[in-house]
Amino acid sequence: MTATMPDRDTAGTVPAGEEPPPTGLHLVHEQDRSIRVRYADTELLRYVYHPWAPQLESPRPYLHPVRTLAGDVVSLYRPHDHYWHKGIAWSLSNVGPDNFWGGRTFVRGTGYTQLPNNGSMRHQGFDALDVRDGVLRLAQRLRWYSQDERPVIDEHRILAVRVFPDADAWQLTFVTTLENLDDAPVPLGSPTTEGRDNAGYSGLFWRGPRSFSGGRVLMADAEGADELMGRRGPWLAYVGRHDGHGRASTLVFRDDEANRPGGGAVRWFVRTDAYACVCPAPFFSEAYPLAPGAPLTLRYDVLVADGARNAAECAALAGRCADLDPGRTG
Repeated sequence: MTATMPDRDTAGTVPAGEEPPPTGLHLVHEQDRSIRVRYADTELLRYVYHPWAPQLESPRPYLHPVRTLAGDVVSLYRPHDHYWHKGIAWSLSNVGPDNFWGGRTFVRGTGYTQLPNNGSMRHQGFDALDVRDGVLRLAQRLRWYSQDERPVIDEHRILAVRVFPDADAWQLTFVTTLENLDDAPVPLGSPTTEGRDNAGYSGLFWRGPRSFSGGRVLMADAEGADELMGRRGPWLAYVGRHDGHGRASTLVFRDDEANRPGGGAVRWFVRTDAYACVCPAPFFSEAYPLAPGAPLTLRYDVLVADGARNAAECAALAGRCADLDPGRTG
């Protein structure tokens, strides 16, 4: 007797009636909550655009968990030492009198103080959400409110994702355009602009897994750890290892040349000792006056790679980012 083969679908890949396995880059939209971005059967990131954090943590969209193509998690959510650290998030500590970072505010001459100034970034709508030609693009409108419900900033944000299977890596592009809603300039600063040395954090902030503490930092012209705090460069990479299986992962952060029309690379906020974190910090040591009618646009790229990469490999990954056009933000 001849065995009967199961019916197949028209593509000849799966038995008829069965759902085909996912392939390529795709998304799942959890309405009014988050976007999950997947490549084949691996979830690369979850973008929570409608957060539920308490006001003290300055509620704002964030990306967590973030995973490599192999599925290793390279982000940390709400650690006990800083509840307001959430994976990868656009977090500004000093926006005039307001705090869109979370927790206490550094006050010149006083130090860190808990003030009634924890603002929130609120989702207003999506202008685009699709996958075309191997690139996922998300265009979002947000409005920033002070703790007392005063509109502060309108933001247009774009996230773009594409995968480099040949390099065991994928790219996240983040573009933001900020528009001041006040009738006077609003200074965008950091604790360092308020007097605290080497605390220029304010910008696109990544908090790494606890096992990444003591990791290795690479730059175009240097390699080390915490001594690279505040150093300038076009990109910075962080190499860490995971608990359990012991594999390594590398994240490469790239500052776009268009962010600095006057020249000079960004200063980097980076720590490896107490915990792993990276922030390309455009307001590290000098506040930027965001004037009414003069929007500020900034772009950053993050490469998430399996394995421990060396400086040459990190530079090559950073070099692959520039040709991605994420689209317009305004």
